[in-house]
Amino acid sequence: MASPTFSRNRKVKVLATLGPSSGSPEMIEKMYRAGVDAFRMNMSHGEHKAHAANVKSIRALEKKIGRPITILADLQGPKLRIGTFANPPVMLKDGARFTLDMRKEKGDAKRVSLPHKEILSTLQPGHTLLLDDGKIRLEVTKADGKSVETKVVVGGEISDRKGVNVPEVVLPVSSLTDKDRKDLTFALEQDVDWIALSFVQRPEDVAEARRLIGGKAALLAKIEKPAAIDRLDEILELSDAVMVARGDLGVELLPEQVPPLQKKIVAAARKLGRPVVVATQMLESMIKSPTPTRAEVSDVATAIYDGADAIMLSAESAVGDWPIEAATMMDRIAAQVENDPSYADRVHFTETVPDETTADALAAASYNIARTIETSAIVCYTSSGSTARRMARERPSVPLLVLTPDRHTARRVGLLWGAYAVVTRDVTNFEEMIGKAKRMALRHKMAEAGSRLIVCAGVPFGTPGSTNLLHIVRLSGDELKRS
Repeated sequence: MASPTFSRNRKVKVLATLGPSSGSPEMIEKMYRAGVDAFRMNMSHGEHKAHAANVKSIRALEKKIGRPITILADLQGPKLRIGTFANPPVMLKDGARFTLDMRKEKGDAKRVSLPHKEILSTLQPGHTLLLDDGKIRLEVTKADGKSVETKVVVGGEISDRKGVNVPEVVLPVSSLTDKDRKDLTFALEQDVDWIALSFVQRPEDVAEARRLIGGKAALLAKIEKPAAIDRLDEILELSDAVMVARGDLGVELLPEQVPPLQKKIVAAARKLGRPVVVATQMLESMIKSPTPTRAEVSDVATAIYDGADAIMLSAESAVGDWPIEAATMMDRIAAQVENDPSYADRVHFTETVPDETTADALAAASYNIARTIETSAIVCYTSSGSTARRMARERPSVPLLVLTPDRHTARRVGLLWGAYAVVTRDVTNFEEMIGKAKRMALRHKMAEAGSRLIVCAGVPFGTPGSTNLLHIVRLSGDELKRS
């Protein structure tokens, strides 16, 4: 096993999607070494056999380098689509009348099937229907529960089985399809660390998924439906993390509405201490180009300045021509932003008020101590990861060394801002706590002789949720020799 080192020159994490361009043991290792901290399996694509092979490759790499690596399985969610046409494509002209119904006959320029009774029964005059990722916009003029007549507001060519979006309606549809339930069972059998839930409209969607997961993985809610924005705080309360899924949000909203919503979601997640991932089209041009546009670089930087825990590569790493270069670029942008003298002020623009708990008080105190006196790292002992989340919420200026006896916890904090997890046996007394904190900080190159460490733990030791102790220690030259 290789000796682990603290190799990342940044605190924000990079999440990369695996696919045909990156789904080999060699590419996974190259991407990790280029800067990827966590890997996403998109369950919308690929067979279980391929995903299982990727999990095996990641766990083998984890063993090789001696570091926990995070795996996220992203469920597809419902895919609402129109039926087929007799002679596709057909042209829908602006101002024309167009009907969607439950009939099985192939469609034409006047009608097409919409085999989703749950949509037809919900639509009312005045509602908007979007087809083909928003390229076609229809306005409902008449609805009887079984069919809808619409006026074509924005026309164009349309072909078979294009997607349907209904931005103004909370649809009576579960976030979990039969396929999702099978994929979820598979992902849990593979011992993945995070499950990403698509098509979240309401807190009940998150609660249903959490019941099915049963604590076997952490749950990330994807915010991609406008309806989820209206109940964002409730969804955050039930989730372990959230993702700003900007691609899908951008279909159902106007493009100019997405940036302020991104900031709103990031701020809300940070206030509640939930990790937040910003995703979709971050380096889109790098699917085909070895370098990004300046606008894309600025977009990634903005997400980091806003305080996102993680930034995500989608098609860039899954099917793009330059997955290693895309990962390297994410790493470089993050390091540059975090070295900006104004970064600390910008990332603390969102005020995170501690809850009235001992653990929150100690997290806030650790942040202030690190800001007041020269400190190398905050060492936090945790079994569930909750103490680490509290510490990360404060966005301290120094790395967060997370010591845990639970390998699952170590993997899950891989999406957490600034967290560097080490799996190690739990401590049983104060002296052992301090000694291990010093040794681990030295071993993982977070400290040197003369460095100060902030150490947080709970007494009695080994009791989840008991964080109540904060101690500042200084390392001596003798300890450096012993390490």
